[in-house]
Amino acid sequence: MRDVIVIGGGPAGLMASIAAAEKGADVLLLDKGDKLGRKLGISGGGRCNVTNNKEPQELIRFLPGNGRFLIGALTRFGSRDIAETFEGWGIALKEEDHGRMFPATDKAKTVVDTLVNRVKDLGVTVLTHRKVERVLFEAGRAAGVRLADGETLASRCVIVATGGKSVPQTGSTGDGYGWAIEAGHTVTELYPTEVPITSDEPWIASRELQGLSLRDVTLTVLDGKGKKVVSHEGDMIFTHFGLSGPAALRCSQFVVKTLREGRGPATVAIDLFPGERVERLAAEWGTASRSDPRKAVKTLVRQKLTERLVPLLLRLAGMDPDAGVANVPKAKWETLASLCKSLPVNASGTLSIEEAFITGGGVHVKEVDPKTMESRIAPGLYFCGEVLDVHGYTGGYNITAAFSTGHAAGTAAAEAGLAAREDMNR
Repeated sequence: MRDVIVIGGGPAGLMASIAAAEKGADVLLLDKGDKLGRKLGISGGGRCNVTNNKEPQELIRFLPGNGRFLIGALTRFGSRDIAETFEGWGIALKEEDHGRMFPATDKAKTVVDTLVNRVKDLGVTVLTHRKVERVLFEAGRAAGVRLADGETLASRCVIVATGGKSVPQTGSTGDGYGWAIEAGHTVTELYPTEVPITSDEPWIASRELQGLSLRDVTLTVLDGKGKKVVSHEGDMIFTHFGLSGPAALRCSQFVVKTLREGRGPATVAIDLFPGERVERLAAEWGTASRSDPRKAVKTLVRQKLTERLVPLLLRLAGMDPDAGVANVPKAKWETLASLCKSLPVNASGTLSIEEAFITGGGVHVKEVDPKTMESRIAPGLYFCGEVLDVHGYTGGYNITAAFSTGHAAGTAAAEAGLAAREDMNR
């Protein structure tokens, strides 16, 4: 009988295995795929954003999905601890914009190989191509697992680190949710987060802006009554189906929630000039038009706007691009300026959960001990990583949550497993 069985070889499962083995537990790590760390290997654009260099209280602001649940885990094993641990394993890290931490090699493989080697060095038994069919219980307590081939493996503690339903090609197909429900847990509604936004705007469908990237803009999600839901600054890109890029990805979960809660239709308003006022923009164009009245409207506007945006914005503002600026009334400049500060894009939804970077929803956090990640319903059963109803923005926050909860689950499961072993040997 094992002290601990860990199901899932992603960042949470690898860290849980390491933490448990470092405590002296006999650990078995199971993964249904052919290798460990598959999703980790493609994270951060193949560079692996290991963590984010923020203090716990600051970091949870970037974990809008129940981030406060992680306060205890992050306090005990947060971003600084994660960075120091990896550096102690010989991985040099570098800090980039917004606190993002990457391996100096710029290769996710460096991180994956280091974690896998650490697991093996600690004597963890690793079995790949082993699909778990269900978690087994005795007298209400986790007692092991049954594999798809019928084999039964006994254990004093079981850690579920199977991830969500996003990026299923890496093995994240939602297996853990069914086991949680069988154990009596609530699994909150699943939805895509950090995913491109879709739109049925005619000018999106026409693809006239497809591939256009905008830097340092502000996107604001508005509900059906025009009330602000959230705003995010950053870069974005127009696609053939809607909006993508960092700012759009951060807004996506709020589009989903607005529509799901019946507060739609949802709109994403693009502020092309954060920090500038509508009145100032309109006055700037008005002054320029008086200084060179023979200039064409499109020529003047191109001095301020990205060229590919000009035809659309002038069309929406009802302005003739070839007209002389001297013939443009003040009200038209104000309309154009308003569009530049709030270009509305109807948000019909997002791409699917399978196409999202992160899964929203999961095992209800009120049913899990935030210190140990142990089930409050089924002793000996632990959850960590994306299977929990916890999620953050891209930028190293989700991996931090995975490492932190994995460390907490591994540590606690090892202590419980070793204690149970001692009791049996007495």
